[in-house]
Amino acid sequence: MVSYKDLGFVNTKEMFKKAMAGKYSVPAYNFNNMEQIQAIITACVETQSPVILQVSSGARKYANQTLLQYMGQGAVEMMKVLAAEKGLKEIPISLHLDHGDTFELCKSCIDSGFSSVMIDGSHHSYDENVALTKQVVEYAHKFDVTVEGELGVLAGIEDDVVAEKSTYTHPSEVEDFVSKTGVDSLAISIGTSHGANKFKPEQCTKNEDGIFIPPPLRFDILEEIEKRLPGFPIVLHGSSSVPRDAVEMINANGGALKDAVGIPEQQLREASKSAVCKINIDSDGRLWMTAAIRKHFNDKPSDFDPRQYLGPARQALIDMYSKKNKDVLGSAGQA
Repeated sequence: MVSYKDLGFVNTKEMFKKAMAGKYSVPAYNFNNMEQIQAIITACVETQSPVILQVSSGARKYANQTLLQYMGQGAVEMMKVLAAEKGLKEIPISLHLDHGDTFELCKSCIDSGFSSVMIDGSHHSYDENVALTKQVVEYAHKFDVTVEGELGVLAGIEDDVVAEKSTYTHPSEVEDFVSKTGVDSLAISIGTSHGANKFKPEQCTKNEDGIFIPPPLRFDILEEIEKRLPGFPIVLHGSSSVPRDAVEMINANGGALKDAVGIPEQQLREASKSAVCKINIDSDGRLWMTAAIRKHFNDKPSDFDPRQYLGPARQALIDMYSKKNKDVLGSAGQA
């Protein structure tokens, strides 16, 4: 058993309390390799933003769970060194399991030093979701680890999480769910979606430039949930904006991304001023990393040293995360 406190992480309680009071959202960025975690830490130290490092079950399979634990611990040490070098404050970092689907997976992460876990029982019946979430909460709270639950289903694909269509969260269920499970935060479905193709063309309208505009988020559902759970931390998954610049760079350099549409950033900024205090962003990082690598090989096809193409990819991520913190989530300067 490894305590997250010994690894230098914090849980999300104070993070969320400050975020709701300050009308911003804490960024929750997924990582799978060294360059991604370097970019996240660099951007968040430089913008003085708190951050949640997210690990999916797919990332644990890809990178090995023990290695990921050491990468997370290394992120804390990297943050301290970088902050000292730049004369900046140290930032709070949480290590979070994204979309845990079993009690055993959540327990394994808690035992290895995660400070926060998500148990996603949204694919079960309501009663099964309550029972599974409560089981995880009872174990996690013994070690002061915070737990995120989910009500409603997001469409799209992210690693092993697949759903054909969204099911909006029913506000009438949230009070009962939180009361019965004891969760610390709640992920809801109000129109966000996983992946780079969040909406089908027929769901969107086109502007004068021929760009697809997705349907607006259901802020009416969010407002009703806030009324029923005043002051309770709310989470949005599937909140990548799928930037046109990245998509166009991928396609211009041999890619074939068709009808890629994300969540407009102004809607995410609006959401971050509410009880939404954690916003998950994964696909945007994948897009910018891929765009930079594709462009590098198109420009310099003879290169073969990983440092030659992963360096520009890392810088593209730093630029993106910095922009998200400053202009979208409002978390810059909140460390």
